[in-house]
Amino acid sequence: MKPLSMLSEDEWCLRADGLASEFSSGLMALTDDFTAIIEATQRRIAEVLEADRSTLIEFADDSVRATYHWAGEDVPAIDVHEHASRLTWLLDRIGTDDEAVVLNRIPDELPADAVTPGLLEHLRDAVVKSAVLIPILVGGRRVCALAVEAVRAGRQWPPPLVTRLRLVAEILAGALHRSRQEEALLQSQAEVARLTAVPEIKAVRFTDARDGRFGFDHIIGESAALKAVLERVKEVAPTDCTVLLLGETGTGKELVARALHSHGPRRTYPLVSVNCAALPPTLIESELFGHERGAFTGAVAMRPGRFQLAHRGTLFLDEIGDLSIELQSKMLRVLQEGEFERIGSSHTQKVDVRIIAATHQDLSRAVADKEFRDDLYYRLNVFPIRVPALRERREDIPALVWFIIHKRQRALRHSITSVPAHVMEALQNHSWPGNVRELENVIERALIHSPGNTLRLLDERLETPPSRGAEDGGTLSIVERAHIEHVLRECRGRINGVGNAAERLGLHPNTLRFRMKKLGIVRGNGVGPARGHDAGS
Repeated sequence: MKPLSMLSEDEWCLRADGLASEFSSGLMALTDDFTAIIEATQRRIAEVLEADRSTLIEFADDSVRATYHWAGEDVPAIDVHEHASRLTWLLDRIGTDDEAVVLNRIPDELPADAVTPGLLEHLRDAVVKSAVLIPILVGGRRVCALAVEAVRAGRQWPPPLVTRLRLVAEILAGALHRSRQEEALLQSQAEVARLTAVPEIKAVRFTDARDGRFGFDHIIGESAALKAVLERVKEVAPTDCTVLLLGETGTGKELVARALHSHGPRRTYPLVSVNCAALPPTLIESELFGHERGAFTGAVAMRPGRFQLAHRGTLFLDEIGDLSIELQSKMLRVLQEGEFERIGSSHTQKVDVRIIAATHQDLSRAVADKEFRDDLYYRLNVFPIRVPALRERREDIPALVWFIIHKRQRALRHSITSVPAHVMEALQNHSWPGNVRELENVIERALIHSPGNTLRLLDERLETPPSRGAEDGGTLSIVERAHIEHVLRECRGRINGVGNAAERLGLHPNTLRFRMKKLGIVRGNGVGPARGHDAGS
């Protein structure tokens, strides 16, 4: 094949036309190997046009992400998501919603109003000498953009070639858009099935083109602590083994659960999640196991539970430590026998699910305190993975900061290109009791507070808030807090059992614990023994 430097303009266009006809048939149908096909397409574009990088940038939910990326073997490695954000900045500043941006020589052809020190530094690090950026609209909305780059030398992109390259980009965008529509349709069908309570629930088959690599791409960091977690994930993901995720609130246990599912043998079936702490005790049994019509007031139709919806897939039980003792026995039966009954039914349902459970509590202590069944604990604790707190992997904070910036800045109409050293140092030195969730909030506040392209913290001191769950700002809270503390003192801090605090207050033990947490009541602070010092708690 003749090199491009020896081709006439007509020969260039014929080569691009060949690309369009080559791809149109391969991307017409959405198949299980959609990801492999579209990645091979990226490589083929670069090979035929003698380019060094090809990136498909997707715009969704007010965020920018490099959905697919290909680069030659000798091309410098880059942060593809940051690179996508920088290229989007150029599109926004130079072109229109549907106008291609052609840069034959970078940085010479960059308009002055689009140049920032951060952008120039990034383009220099990425060794971008020439590029063409083609935005694609679907239904009048920009959904993605194709970026083709040369890093060895500047080059020309004649208008007829750009026109044909746009056709190739439209084929890619159309396939990606159909993939997202099919994904949304399948998710909608699953939700409709759940809400309308179809008796026989068919497993929903997900064909997300990103499934093959989603899990680890969204787990940001290179620290030894995080790598150890990912190694454990790689070990257990291909099996059907039950996994117990341990770690503080906000450390990303749900992301690890998604990684386990997306790299496991059940990835073509649903991942169904339920937060055991978010539902009141009176509803969680119906949510997990379902109910029959007329089983209780308001049960106007049969409704399948999460176990049935997750059949042949994975069920993620978040905050499993908050399950009541009564439900723990039913949970144990499902895990052991794969059987359960809906509320109001004597008919036994069989189900095949993989269980991934998560908790921020010390379950071994809860077992010792008789607040968690030991047999259920041993059934869940087959392959434990501890997810480290953010303070245990401080070296990952810079990468997380940039990830959050790129994720949120477009929605907030900001373009942050630099984070001062003292700001990053303050972020790395903070203890982060709320972990990544707290970091996201701090960065979002900083984005709102930063008027230019430099990140500025709203509060440089990053003070840790007090551990109290709520301030006594109203008379009702003061009275409620005082009454609960009084009853706990009389019961020596005991919550469970006949005659103890929960029974005297007329509350379920889990409901009492929730109220205590909200009001900032801690056993051991003058209201009875601390947890772990009283076996009857």
